[in-house]
Amino acid sequence: MLHAQEIKNGLTWYTSVNQVYQISKQTQKPVFAFFTGSDWCGWCHKLQAAVFDKQGFKDWAKKNVILLEVDFPRNKQLPDTLAQQNNGLQQFFQVQGFPTVWIFDMDRDKTTNKFNISALGSLGYPRSEAGKEEASFLESANAILKNKK
Repeated sequence: MLHAQEIKNGLTWYTSVNQVYQISKQTQKPVFAFFTGSDWCGWCHKLQAAVFDKQGFKDWAKKNVILLEVDFPRNKQLPDTLAQQNNGLQQFFQVQGFPTVWIFDMDRDKTTNKFNISALGSLGYPRSEAGKEEASFLESANAILKNKK
């Protein structure tokens, strides 16, 4: 059984692609996948503090996306099924550095039961002056959502 969700600063971050798929279908919202090294990646922690922990991002996320944490910790062992899922997503999106965020839609092939992923766009740590990271990140994220369909 995958650890399904964790509430962090008022946001629900899911870890199961199956669960995220179901919620995404019900809400018609795309998936916001945060590729992170939760226990070692300094830039991931900076992104969380500068963007994800801010009220503007929280409001935006609740309205626009379903949050998925795709974790690659070094000091703790993930359950095998979760590690396999995360490795598969890392390979699919060709993620080579952390933090990376991909926003995408998913469908399930009814014959093969495999997911079909439609990538909408990706984000990393925002290149902006200090204190403006959240605004810069949300501007980029909104541009990605605008291109959807």
